[in-house]
Amino acid sequence: MKKLFILFLLSSFISSCTPVTQTPQTEIVSVYATSAAQPWLTELYTCADNSSVILNLAADDPDIFLRVGEPEIIISPVYQIDEEEILIVTNRESAVQNLTLSEAQELFAQGNDSAKVWVYASDADVQIVFDQLVMKGRTVTTFAGLVTSPQQMSDLINAEKDVVGILPKHWMTGNVREVLSAGTVPVLVITKEEPQGAVKELISCLQK
Repeated sequence: MKKLFILFLLSSFISSCTPVTQTPQTEIVSVYATSAAQPWLTELYTCADNSSVILNLAADDPDIFLRVGEPEIIISPVYQIDEEEILIVTNRESAVQNLTLSEAQELFAQGNDSAKVWVYASDADVQIVFDQLVMKGRTVTTFAGLVTSPQQMSDLINAEKDVVGILPKHWMTGNVREVLSAGTVPVLVITKEEPQGAVKELISCLQK
């Protein structure tokens, strides 16, 4: 009986000395990206895969919001993670050749018989940037077509020879040709508050 008691104490001592492996606590971070900033959302998922972070897509009040270009009003912390070039583009078989800035302004303000201009909703980040860099206070013609995303714009221009549109450079594919560079703008992360923990780690990853 005494031997059994000693063995029990010994096994208890060994168990208490065995190191406990702690699994990292998984954090959930809500994120959202404009359609123009989708390429960086893909990068964000890669960053999350390398950490103990689960991303939850949420349009309402996300922890991390990705967009192209500066918002008109900044009331939250903002961090630049990259740059994007905004281009005026056509199909390679289009009659529209390289444009000057004044020619681009005229085309998007009045249109012409040889080209149909397509734009985004006025509150889309890429359209806001285009209006600032190209239109400079002039209004886009009411006859312009409207797309909902750079992917839709790219598909349209690849399919139609007489279309002139606006694309972030990351979305240039296929038979799309640049006719004017409107300029380069920052790609931004906007947070609800000063980033801490997983949010801070993800932003740092995107900035590398």
